[in-house]
This record gives sequence, C-alpha cells and structure tokens, in this order.
Amino acid sequence: MSEKNRDGSNKSARERLQQQREREKAREKQRRVLIVTAGVVGVLGLAAVVGVIAASGDKDSGSDKAGPVVAPSGSIEGDKPAIPTGKTDAPSTLQIWEDFRCPACAQFENVMRDSIHELEAAGALKAEYHLATLIDGNMGGSGSLRAANAAACAQDAGKFTPYHDTLYTNQPQETDDAFGKNDKLIELAAKVPGLDTPSFRSCVQDGTHDSWVEKSNEAFQNGGFRGTPSVLLNGESIFPTKDGEQISPENLKKWVAEANKGKKPGTASPSAG
Repeated sequence: MSEKNRDGSNKSARERLQQQREREKAREKQRRVLIVTAGVVGVLGLAAVVGVIAASGDKDSGSDKAGPVVAPSGSIEGDKPAIPTGKTDAPSTLQIWEDFRCPACAQFENVMRDSIHELEAAGALKAEYHLATLIDGNMGGSGSLRAANAAACAQDAGKFTPYHDTLYTNQPQETDDAFGKNDKLIELAAKVPGLDTPSFRSCVQDGTHDSWVEKSNEAFQNGGFRGTPSVLLNGESIFPTKDGEQISPENLKKWVAEANKGKKPGTASPSAG
C-alpha cells in the first residue's frame, strides 16, 4: 500500500471513529434528557409513562422565531394558557398538561376519554387542556408544536374536542414526527365533520397559534411538572395515583363525586369558537 493510500485509510478510520463517538454522545444525551418510567395502573393496563425534563431541557426552542401571541377563541389566558371544555360553571376542574406526541398522553386519553366526556356532559367536571411540546425538545422534530397549533385552530372552529381526540387515536410512534407535517394534520381534520375548511387550513399552515403554544409550553416548563401527562383535579395531582389509589375511570368518577358533594352541577356552555 502506498504512503498516500495508507494516510487516506487512517484518515477514514479516524473519521469513522469520530462519527461513532458523536453518535454515542447523542444517545447518552438523549438517555439523560428522556427518562422513561413504566408502570401499570390497575387492570386497565394504562402505562404511567412519564417523560422527565432534564435541567438542560430545551426551554427556548423556537422562541427566537416567535411572532405575536394569537390566542385561540375562548381560551384561558394568563400565566397558564389553556383550552377549556365542559360547562364553565362545573364545580370541579380537571387540568391536563399534554403533548400530542407523548405515548403516555395517548394511553391516558384513550382509557379516560369517555369518562371525562361523561362527567363534562353531566356538568360535574370541566377540563382545561394545557399544551406542551416536551417531545419536540427531547426527541427533535416539530410534531408537538404543529399538532398543538392545529388543535388550537380547531378550537377557533369550535371543534377542539373531536379533533383533540382524533389526534390521540391516530398518534404515530413517538420517534415518528408525522405530526410535524401540516398535510398530515389537515388530512386528520377530514375525520371531524365540518373542520377541514379554508380557514382551518390557513391557520394550520400559517402557524397562527405557534407563539401561544410556546407560551403554554413555557408555563409547563416553569410549573415544576415531572412530565406529561400531568393531571390535576381541583389542583391536586391524580396521575398516576391519588391518596394511594390508582387512576381509573371508576376512581375518577368517585373522586369527582366526593369533591362535588353538596354542589350543583354546571349548566353554562362555553362560548362557541
């Protein structure tokens, strides 16, 4: 082998070694940032999977490009922006901090959805959905932000709940940033009657509520939460347990009934989007 070829071979080997070290560093960083704790809640098989934020979490992701904050119609403002559902005067409040890319959030929603809707319809419970972008910061991509913006656009159209549920029932794998494509989010909107309109498409494609979502994510980052989902009933954490009891549809109904004892159910519907 000539000296020139030998030098080239050595250089190639060094480059491969350097690339391997960079990949190992990236994997280690991801391991530190995303800690997954798995458990099983009751017979439901609801996995209590919590993505824990490292101290070096990407809190400022996207903030340099943020435009003016445009809140979705009927949203809750202040230092903890949220989208409300249910009767506005319901005696109990369920605060849900979620990320549309979060597998545990989908598991929570797919198990608890019917009970939450039932309690809302009865005027026993109202919900406040706080949208986070934890997975974008931990795994890369933009699906958390893009899906949250699209959900806020659905709120403008008065169709947040069915679109929110559609996103979770069609959630891709955590590592698949399919929600990062606006075309996919618009495609899913076709599953919600009356949602796929020119105004909705424009809202999704323009990222109308991106800055509002980023404000909501900042509230999540500053709220001391361990991960998503974080679920509070009247300010008390109930996920994955409350007072030693594991969350389940039956326990949620029991906890709400206990909290509402002696109180009248709500009757006031929220303003239309």
